Amino acid sequence: MSLINATVGEQTRFSKTVSESDVYLFAGITGDLGGNHVDEEFMKTSKYGKRIAHGALIIGFMSTTSTLLIERCLAKGLESTPVSLGYDRIRMLKPVFLGDTVTVVYTVREIDEERLRTTAQIEVKNQHGDVVTVGEHIMKWVPRTSVDR
Repeated sequence: MSLINATVGEQTRFSKTVSESDVYLFAGITGDLGGNHVDEEFMKTSKYGKRIAHGALIIGFMSTTSTLLIERCLAKGLESTPVSLGYDRIRMLKPVFLGDTVTVVYTVREIDEERLRTTAQIEVKNQHGDVVTVGEHIMKWVPRTSVDR
């Protein structure tokens, strides 16, 4: 078994159609009831013409892809507990509208065995193939005190 069972170039994917309920539930949980997200009339007068999903909701989808990688690595046998150290260089390049289907691709870009870290590039595209969000994820692979499961 290994402390890091990921490989450079390894990918995970997650696709989801962003629904009105996703946006309202997220707004309720976070308290972000900004007009950009919940006020259709307000957004009709904007450049976008309609409501847009929270950027942080899309970051949540990014987190899903890192969890998929963790689950895959655990299934292979792992002597560590992978935890997120955070997301860097996140940019919302285009809006995600309610009804858009986004696909998140998480690609392991670098493995630092000495520091027990992996760095991944994340790219989110909409159903038209437009890149809407990008970012980088850093994961720490913390050695377990017991490998019995």
